[in-house]
Amino acid sequence: MECIHVHIAKGRPSANSTKVWLTRSGHCILENNDSGIPRNVLGNLLAIIETQSLLIGRKWLDYFGKIDYIC
Repeated sequence: MECIHVHIAKGRPSANSTKVWLTRSGHCILENNDSGIPRNVLGNLLAIIETQSLLIGRKWLDYFGKIDYIC
């Protein structure tokens, strides 16, 4: 299983979605921005993900049964 992460895309998700890892401390690490989200919008989205990292972690745990972190 992969470490906890989220994908971001405008419209329908695709293989080119932007991928963001979550760290144990609740911060984000941008894996890629393959969907080409503008830098200012991406910064806002990363801030939202960090703010909601506990909720994302709970949902991940409910779905996958365990969480591994990239760091």
